[in-house]
Amino acid sequence: MASAEQKVARALLAIGAVGVAKEEPIQFKSGILSPVYMDNRKLISHPKEWGIVITAFADLIKKRRLALDIIAGIESAGIPHSSALAFMLKKPSVFVRKEVKGHGLKKRVEGGEVKGKRVLLIEDLVTTGGSSLSGVSALRDESAKVSDCLVIIEYGFADAAQAFRDAKVKLHRLTTFATVLNEGVTAGSMSKEAGKTVKEWLSDPWAWTKQHS
Repeated sequence: MASAEQKVARALLAIGAVGVAKEEPIQFKSGILSPVYMDNRKLISHPKEWGIVITAFADLIKKRRLALDIIAGIESAGIPHSSALAFMLKKPSVFVRKEVKGHGLKKRVEGGEVKGKRVLLIEDLVTTGGSSLSGVSALRDESAKVSDCLVIIEYGFADAAQAFRDAKVKLHRLTTFATVLNEGVTAGSMSKEAGKTVKEWLSDPWAWTKQHS
């Protein structure tokens, strides 16, 4: 029987959210070059697979007994998932802008009051953790209590793990890229050659970046 991690990984593969771009690597905000990319934005166009992800979020919250008053999503990719999850759990929902608007109330946290509330942050993808932890800071600036972040998938970088520890935030993932890779190669949706390239990259993304710059 497939684990929850495997089910989410298979859902992402089924909608074509995973791509290999060895010849033209993409560059993360951190500067890391990557031979693969994730496009979780496709989930909202696939109700069946999206349902698997949202249900997995709800199950993880219950399993780990995460206390929350409000669910927040990071602009923009995290917002659909946080909103759907909040609706399912009958909880209030807010979202966090990447940066302050140049007009209006100039707020980063939109949708409601978070002061003194336990806020659970939802992200679609974590690479180095920069955007997620920026969102945590914005919520804490509004006096919210933030101790946990849920993410659909993470790459498993040591830098990200350390960043979340430093911020005193626990990162809970539905699946990892290593799991997606294994499922893709096993199912044949990703070639063994591509799988080898991605494994090399995952083992040391900075070294791979230096090699392919």
